[in-house]
Amino acid sequence: MRFGRSWRIPCATRDCNEGSPMNTSHISQPQTRWGVVMIIWAAGLGAAAQYGKISVIFDQLGLLYPGAGSSLSLTVTMVGVLGILLGVVAGGFVASFGYRRSLVWALWIGAAMSALQALHLPYGLFLATRLIEGLSHLGIVVAAPTLIPQICSPRHRGTALSIWSTFFGVSFALLVWFGLPLVAGFGLLSLFGAHALVMAVLALVLGRVLKTVQVPPRLPLPKLADLPGLHLEIYRSAAKVASAAGWLFYTTCFVALLTVLPPHLDPAVRVGVISAMPLVSIATSMTLGVWLLRRMAAVRVVQAGFLLAAGGAVWLLLMPGLPLACMALAVAFGLVQGASFASVPQLNVEAAEQAQSNGAMSQAGNMGNAIGTPLMVAAVAVGGYHGMMMLALVLFLGGFAVHAMLARRRRQTAAI
Repeated sequence: MRFGRSWRIPCATRDCNEGSPMNTSHISQPQTRWGVVMIIWAAGLGAAAQYGKISVIFDQLGLLYPGAGSSLSLTVTMVGVLGILLGVVAGGFVASFGYRRSLVWALWIGAAMSALQALHLPYGLFLATRLIEGLSHLGIVVAAPTLIPQICSPRHRGTALSIWSTFFGVSFALLVWFGLPLVAGFGLLSLFGAHALVMAVLALVLGRVLKTVQVPPRLPLPKLADLPGLHLEIYRSAAKVASAAGWLFYTTCFVALLTVLPPHLDPAVRVGVISAMPLVSIATSMTLGVWLLRRMAAVRVVQAGFLLAAGGAVWLLLMPGLPLACMALAVAFGLVQGASFASVPQLNVEAAEQAQSNGAMSQAGNMGNAIGTPLMVAAVAVGGYHGMMMLALVLFLGGFAVHAMLARRRRQTAAI
């Protein structure tokens, strides 16, 4: 990070003024291109489906690979391996390869892997395609949210990134509504073929429409010897790592609670509550979340979400399984979800810095998804329902605290 007189003048664009809701540092302020934003969001739906297409048919996947046994879980986790290993440095490679080219080629790679999977490959080759699919996924989730602020006016960035933040929840819902009927009518492999077709169409469309999008110049390719130092640079930056730090706490809880909480709910309302929670979080992100982002800094909205989530956890401790408390938790998730992505361009001025921050978020998200469910299961094994909710409470308060600590570091740095 650079410091000095030239740095102090625009300090409010970073975070020395935490109350500033939007980054206004760009002299050239683009007009928002909502059509392109929505097509990029659709690419996010395709990226989320790289996880979801396996998750929604996981109970049937053994029909394709009856000899896989317990290793079938690798079909889900393999996509996240590269995200965990390379998430932080992916931003540097995307900035070097080009944001537009990275997104389009990531879609083509994803389409190719799904097309191969539709051929009913041997299990080892199928896992290899899932690993390569992780590279495609990483390229999309780093390039897409970095491109969105480039095609939005500052006042619309929070709204656009809140829309982007819904890509996982919406994609899973679409897979349930349309993917499962497709599988019921045409078999498991048809879902892979349909996903390949969707990804290819998106690659063609974005390859065309992104030609007119102005993007920052490409940067030099990072050297392999510099990668450890690049990790340290991002981790040490209170601006670049902030969104990812909070995101780690969020992702550790979100999927894990949706997975482990259902047995502790009344069977009469169990399905309704669990299916409603992701939809409530999406609706909150697009309504209350957008409204707050126009009035508050994104980090403060994230912190408000974590505090509300902590309150929901206490409520569920006092009144186990209460559906209204579950909905309060979902509202809190919605605030954290949208504002976390919106915080990236607020805290990081340059597109390359935003790409690094989005890469760190990808790494944090994959780590959170990987460790969350085992942690919750262990908490239930040790302390039952109350052990699970106590762990959730600690994680929510941890998300609030890590943002408070990093905000203090940013203020101290800006004062130097």
